[in-house]
Amino acid sequence: MDKFLEFFEHCLGSWATERTYHYLSHHEVERSRTEFNIKPLTSEIKTKVLLDNQYPSPDLLKLEQIPGFNLGFYTISEKGEEVSQNLNLLFVVKEEKNGFLEGDYLRDRAYEEAKPIISHFRFDLGTRELLMTTNYTRVVSVDSITLVNPKLRIRKIVNYQRPADGEPLENVVLVGFGVEEKVA
Repeated sequence: MDKFLEFFEHCLGSWATERTYHYLSHHEVERSRTEFNIKPLTSEIKTKVLLDNQYPSPDLLKLEQIPGFNLGFYTISEKGEEVSQNLNLLFVVKEEKNGFLEGDYLRDRAYEEAKPIISHFRFDLGTRELLMTTNYTRVVSVDSITLVNPKLRIRKIVNYQRPADGEPLENVVLVGFGVEEKVA
């Protein structure tokens, strides 16, 4: 659990990333630059995220042990399209097994759909990779952040067309890659 908490400590601050997105559905490649700022959450905001998602709230002592942060970002694509968003995130560990932590990833606002959402995460204690899987209405997003060192992260995003319940993820519609560097 210490490596998990350390991962989030290293994520705090200001970051800049250069990303490349490959839209497989219409054979297009797009580059963008994102600047984002990550701050820790107060207990009050953590409680709000839990309530927004109708998630059982732990006692105050356990609440302090749940990693969470506020993420604000601004993205501009090479075409000049701009996107900015601000959201709050929590990671509730439910199981530790075979070098992995797994649990629920809660947001007060999802990226693809403007509503609270509960997703799944898995954290590899050996490689420091955080893998987050979110089932949206039309796609399933699998987002990976690997902390190489306290000032460098590698990001990979794969969006699949959402399959019928019980079917495997097969039809990739978007792949994104990014190198994220801490700037402050």
